[in-house]
Amino acid sequence: MPTPSLEVRLRVLAAIDVAPGNSIRARIIHASKQSFVCWQTNQHYRFTWRTVSTWYYRYKKDGITTMDNKVRADKSQQRKISVAQLAEAINEVLPTLTVNKVGKLPKSTLYRVLIERAYFTRQQLAPTTFYRFVREHELLKAEVTDKLRMAFAMLHANELWQGDTMHGPAIKQPDGQWRKTYFIAFIDDASRLITHGEFCYRDDTANMMNAFRSALYKRGKPQRLYFDNGSNYTAKEIHQACLRLDIRLSHAPVRDGAAKGKIERFFRGFRDRFLVLHPSFESLSQLNQLAQTWIENDYNNHSHSAIQMTPLARFNLDYRRIVYLPNDQLTDEVFFVEESRKVSKVNVFSINNHKYECPVDLRSKTVQIRYDRSSRDRFIVYYQDKRMGDALPLNLYHNAQLPRHNNQGEQL
Repeated sequence: MPTPSLEVRLRVLAAIDVAPGNSIRARIIHASKQSFVCWQTNQHYRFTWRTVSTWYYRYKKDGITTMDNKVRADKSQQRKISVAQLAEAINEVLPTLTVNKVGKLPKSTLYRVLIERAYFTRQQLAPTTFYRFVREHELLKAEVTDKLRMAFAMLHANELWQGDTMHGPAIKQPDGQWRKTYFIAFIDDASRLITHGEFCYRDDTANMMNAFRSALYKRGKPQRLYFDNGSNYTAKEIHQACLRLDIRLSHAPVRDGAAKGKIERFFRGFRDRFLVLHPSFESLSQLNQLAQTWIENDYNNHSHSAIQMTPLARFNLDYRRIVYLPNDQLTDEVFFVEESRKVSKVNVFSINNHKYECPVDLRSKTVQIRYDRSSRDRFIVYYQDKRMGDALPLNLYHNAQLPRHNNQGEQL
């Protein structure tokens, strides 16, 4: 039976108003027993009381605009894992698996491996959804997965970087204690190039910002960053730096490892192909030196199966699009944390329990103070987005020696 027109449904609602009964439920049931004819198509309709009730309460609540059933904007789309993400994961896993005696790879085995290797979780991708996606999109065909996988990647270098932190090996210190390390790395989505990676002893915002700054100086400025929701990647410094550099910052959903698939797969290969070959390290500097050599020689300059060329060669194809940062003092201040302070009537402000003098007269103004969290030895004053200069520590003895003037400008 064709869908009833809006005119028919409005006549059904009108029938409720004139139907007999002491309650709205009774009048709805009475209207549902009537037959309605569409004057345009001469089609006869009978509706259940539940359908009539639905139309009635929709109309009563929101008016005529809600008479029609709304269609979800994401209808027929998977709302947790995209087809392209699944295709990319299958493309990574298939070369590591073998077929059974009849020359086929069971889909159940493929699904179990994807879950075990943490590409997805069962909450993100149910077995029935997985089987349906594989069947409907023919994801076990190489040409199909290649096409979908490439569609998921960015088109140009520095359109998107993914970043994350990996737990590294422990290093024995001179005092005999073992100290854990952390590896911070950034990967370019289009080329799979590791723009920078380094080990550090503390998994904190200062070390993350230092690694991010090194990556920008080495490989240029990305248009967008994609991080997880860790405290380092949601800190004030990264938000302020991205705002100053006009970089879009977005974060993956909580506990969604598949959203950062490229950097996670690099970490897996980094462990399997680098860390297993070096059982111990004498110092953090030695670890970083060996890691940098491996990244540049064995990874960035080695053919990548996903792009069929080396990451460095793919990155260099877009060299005309790369925007590099000038390596100067002003650029370094882009990565400083910023806090607002009220300047006193004697042109002094307080920060970190110390008092400083503004480089120019900014009495009673609210200024922005930028400083490097890791050193805290310089405080740069900004006012209305303009750089005023470095603040000076308050010297009470020096100020006491300065000549004083009265309201008429005469020296006291």
